[in-house]
Amino acid sequence: MTNQTALTKVKFSSWDLDPSILTAISKKGWEYVTQIQAEAIPLARSGRDVVGQARTGSGKTAAFGIPTIESTEANGNLQALIITPTRELAQQVADELQWLQGDKGLGIITVYGGTDVDKQAKKLNDGVEIVVGTPGRIIDMSKRGHLKLQTISTLCLDEADRMLDMGFFPDILWVLEKMENRKQTMLFSATFPEEVLEAANTFITDAEHVMSDDLEVDIPEIDQMHISIGRANKLWALGRILVNMDDDDQMMIFSNTKRMVDLLAQRLSKFRFNAVGLHGDMPQNKRGRIIDSFKDGSEKILICTDVAARGIDVDGVTIVVNYDLPIDVESYVHRIGRTGRMGRKGTAWSFVSSEDKGQLKKIAATWNLNIPESEPPALPKGVDRDPVRKQQDWEEVANNFGMVPVKISIGRDQGATNHTLTNWFSNEAKLDQLAIGEVSIQDDSSEVEIHLDKVEAVVKVMANRVWNGDSVNLEIRR
Repeated sequence: MTNQTALTKVKFSSWDLDPSILTAISKKGWEYVTQIQAEAIPLARSGRDVVGQARTGSGKTAAFGIPTIESTEANGNLQALIITPTRELAQQVADELQWLQGDKGLGIITVYGGTDVDKQAKKLNDGVEIVVGTPGRIIDMSKRGHLKLQTISTLCLDEADRMLDMGFFPDILWVLEKMENRKQTMLFSATFPEEVLEAANTFITDAEHVMSDDLEVDIPEIDQMHISIGRANKLWALGRILVNMDDDDQMMIFSNTKRMVDLLAQRLSKFRFNAVGLHGDMPQNKRGRIIDSFKDGSEKILICTDVAARGIDVDGVTIVVNYDLPIDVESYVHRIGRTGRMGRKGTAWSFVSSEDKGQLKKIAATWNLNIPESEPPALPKGVDRDPVRKQQDWEEVANNFGMVPVKISIGRDQGATNHTLTNWFSNEAKLDQLAIGEVSIQDDSSEVEIHLDKVEAVVKVMANRVWNGDSVNLEIRR
């Protein structure tokens, strides 16, 4: 939090904070608060319920963490619960709360799946004041009698948009019903779709909303671009971006599936790029090692799913690549927010196939973003060959019926008709006429649709044929 563009003129020292917190903040080098902290912390310190929206990397963990620590006493009783969608985010939040509290002496532990149940139970039974965890394990520990929800007075949902979607909402309601002494509730997220706010209103009705006036997201230091490209050449485009990385760059590559994460890691290794994959099916200890190696900079390229990436807070990330365009518009903001953190510069590339165009328009319209089309970066000086060879991708130039328009230098002036051209293609290229689509004839040229499964062979064969003694030129219309 040293970049002045991300900060306000309000100092932490002006708030008369708990001395232990103020000392910890001072040691960290923090002096001025961010916008979300300036608006949310005073409200939360007064005991108000808060719904806060701020983009990833803007300091929202401290925005709810500082009031939570201040209102909690070191007495061995559980008083505060922070729920996150993933174990990685739970660990990150717990780590930040731990240093934020300084020497106050609060017991802060994480509770999430994939780790030893008995060890977590013992820590809870020994007495803690703050628990940070994921919904499933919190419920499990509560049912086992180790986590007493009825003693909790402060609840915070981090990444609340994920917490309140249809997957987690029933779990959150179950937890809320057991928190009979809850006095304060805080929700924080980078995005708050209307349906999420409606869900929140079922249990937090009189909150102070600290949010942007509209859905526009301020990402001033991130260059956003999209590359129109089919599946066959995504790896080629990624290779171009990778080969342009500097020594101090770090990259996160997002895929929508665990299988693609593994596949990409294998393929990049084949082309001599050192990249590691991260997804939810990996053992927790392996995931932890990967995240640690990425955070300390020993790994430069991380391939991951949205779920696995939640909670990875690495200031050194300079490049984000959406290898797959996200299925939901909110994930786009979370992804690109991994770079350009705290006012630093960053670049976000999105690979967009013909079938993704509508989703790209939806993302841009929802967040009022300009995501211009761009060619992949040129090969850097001294590199004369692509690390991944570009392929001919017929699928990308085909229409919705799988037909590729082929322009041919034969028209009415050369005696062409729909019937004669169709027969000529069929006979010369040994094509079933079902592989030939619409034929459009002009005076000196024509356009013939050929099915994408046959078009490559047709172009090779027909390039050597003649029409009434004249050579023929073929061109793929894009």
